[in-house]
Amino acid sequence: MMVTLAPLTAADAPAFWQLAFSDPQAEWFKWNGPYFHDKVPSREKFLTEIAPQKFIDNPSRQVIRVDGRMVGIVSYDYDDGDLQRWLDFGIVLYRPEDWHRGIGKQALTLWIDWLWDHVDLPHIGLTTWSGNVRMCRLAESLGLQQEARVRQVRYWQDQYWDSVKYGCLRDEWRGQNDN
Repeated sequence: MMVTLAPLTAADAPAFWQLAFSDPQAEWFKWNGPYFHDKVPSREKFLTEIAPQKFIDNPSRQVIRVDGRMVGIVSYDYDDGDLQRWLDFGIVLYRPEDWHRGIGKQALTLWIDWLWDHVDLPHIGLTTWSGNVRMCRLAESLGLQQEARVRQVRYWQDQYWDSVKYGCLRDEWRGQNDN
């Protein structure tokens, strides 16, 4: 299984919309910060507005491919906006049949290596919620440290969940991965 990352191209944007957003009831929505109640963009809006502005040829959002087939995306944003000193990254695998296959771990390993090669920061991290046990386990399996747990601040399905932050320092990552 060959996992690769690359920015979305204009030619692949329609297929990406189909994979990610064609099903407004897709299972991945239940795990990717569902308490934000994100709206699924229409195909037209994605292709004419969102993809050109936020996805196409954007190194901060890269498509995950397995043996050439699109399966998800990795991304990063700055929690502190224009200061760009606090980077948070994430991952989405869109189809449940791609979960539990090691794709996420391979993709995030590539992504974290790429981030350390392209950003001049001492720390990077990811934020999830306590209900997303798979993401918590993935972060821990990568050697990320749980750095914060803000208890019962994410409300979803008539229940409060914790916000959980994981992170690593450049030296820790390089040391554990011999890069």
